[in-house]
Amino acid sequence: MQPTRIKRDAEREMLVITWDDGSQSEYPIKVLRDECPCAGCKGETILGTHYPAPLKIFQEGMYQLEKLVPVGQYAVQAYWKDGHDTGIYSWEYLRALASAIKNGSIAS
Repeated sequence: MQPTRIKRDAEREMLVITWDDGSQSEYPIKVLRDECPCAGCKGETILGTHYPAPLKIFQEGMYQLEKLVPVGQYAVQAYWKDGHDTGIYSWEYLRALASAIKNGSIAS
């Protein structure tokens, strides 16, 4: 499960990924930021104790994706205009996110 193409559709504010199985997934940029998988956005569990993320502070530029940088062969790291850059989106996470968007469990 690898992407063969990652394209940003600025007009529709979407990220479009074509996968090696021929399928295509579309992600609204806002959803990518709202679903950032980093510990600062989602919280984290350490030795069985869950530490929730702090309340989200909305900042100018938080929904403006500046770039995506490959992380090994398994993910991309997102850099946002407000300076946030700790979210690493694995291919597995992106596929699951696409399913959640498609079935409506995450509003797009």
